[in-house]
Amino acid sequence: MTPERHPGKADTVDGRSTRETSGTRAARVSGPGDDERVARRDDAVRGAVEQGLLGPGTPVVGLLDVAGIREAAASLRAAFDAVVAPGTPVLHAFAVKATPLVPVLALLGEAGIGAEVASPGELALAGAAGIAPERTVLDAPAKTPRELREALALGVAVNVDNPQELERLDALLPTTRTSSPLGIRVNPQLGAGAIEALSTATATSKFGVALRDEGARAWLVRACVERPWLTRLHTHSGSQGVPLSLMARGVAEVHALAEEINEAAGRRQIDTIDIGGGLPVNFDSDATAPTYAQYARLLSEAVPGLFDGRYGLVTEFGRSLLAKQGTLLARVEYVKRAGGRAVAVTHAGVQVATRTVYAPASWPLRITAYDAKGRPKEGHEAVQDVAGPACFAGDLLATERELPLLEQGDLVAALDTGAYYFAHHYAYNSLARPGVYGYAPGEDGELRFAVVREPQSLEEIVAESGGEHTGTLTAL
Repeated sequence: MTPERHPGKADTVDGRSTRETSGTRAARVSGPGDDERVARRDDAVRGAVEQGLLGPGTPVVGLLDVAGIREAAASLRAAFDAVVAPGTPVLHAFAVKATPLVPVLALLGEAGIGAEVASPGELALAGAAGIAPERTVLDAPAKTPRELREALALGVAVNVDNPQELERLDALLPTTRTSSPLGIRVNPQLGAGAIEALSTATATSKFGVALRDEGARAWLVRACVERPWLTRLHTHSGSQGVPLSLMARGVAEVHALAEEINEAAGRRQIDTIDIGGGLPVNFDSDATAPTYAQYARLLSEAVPGLFDGRYGLVTEFGRSLLAKQGTLLARVEYVKRAGGRAVAVTHAGVQVATRTVYAPASWPLRITAYDAKGRPKEGHEAVQDVAGPACFAGDLLATERELPLLEQGDLVAALDTGAYYFAHHYAYNSLARPGVYGYAPGEDGELRFAVVREPQSLEEIVAESGGEHTGTLTAL
């Protein structure tokens, strides 16, 4: 059993980490790029206020650092370019579920990143962003025949999840012309990380073919040898809370299986290994840790045969590309006291930070304070709660945090929220989806904003709630 660790901790190569504070002046063990990102973030908060993106009428917004996204994509590509043999085909596919916003996917596409999709909706988003089918990978545990036919028609790569899905492909392929690379997902069954729900290599994980189950390895070898069109193996051991050592072991297990299949087939049938994503994010400070370079070096040491040029490579990183590039910014509507503690009631809660509200021990966020003009808040720090707008007691963004004492009209920023936060709206109390804006300095040095997603209107809320069908039930 993997020892439980705080899921906010970022794993270094040897699995150790240092816990840092979560308040406004959280320790910043960061490099020059991290410091530049922090400076851009402060400028963006002030600019959002000055340009009216945030105010009494629009009290919550999501902000995305365009330069930071480009830098993250470049660091991913450089990290693996440094360890793969020259000429090795490599596809870095962004896990669309992390930030399913079309302009973000288009920006990543421009930066050389493809798309990993797990639903018809995500496939449609990737297509709308201009991601080419040959740079798209479909991974989903419940693909319907229709989804499979669409993927095959487009030429999207497909990773089969289980034997029954493989039987569906057996039936479809004789009558289907396709250029889709086809593979099979393998669960190495190595155990869990600190967050069980995000650990996909457990003994009973719903994903992939369980490698250690009785007869499974022999079945996998036979299934591939009998189907020359199965040319890929895929694995993904989990994400946040999963140590790099466990991730590397999963890749090593699948590489060994590929070697076994190729030996049994008498040819290089498996020509590509999809190693998934899952690099943990450091939610404790502004430092980017671990880095893609650390993980790539670890893999090159643990699985050297993966990088000798005999196998193409696919990666599927998501959270690690976008988390630190996003800031959730909300206005403090009221400040009150309860039980001797200050409580700041804001507009950021369960609708934009669902995981943090419902599982705060697993998903704590750093909170920083700004004044009403968007300047970093100064002054005496006090222990206080940061509450959201939803009508239930547990709608808390943070509890017992030391922050400069918040006042009505101040702003709070939830940091590292570019993935799985404001892009994943939870419509509790019919609260509106916030607007999302990207920011970057222009040639003149002035900060510029671009709309990523418009704020949701009340009319759109009514329409999504069946407003056009008001009388259908009363007519029955």
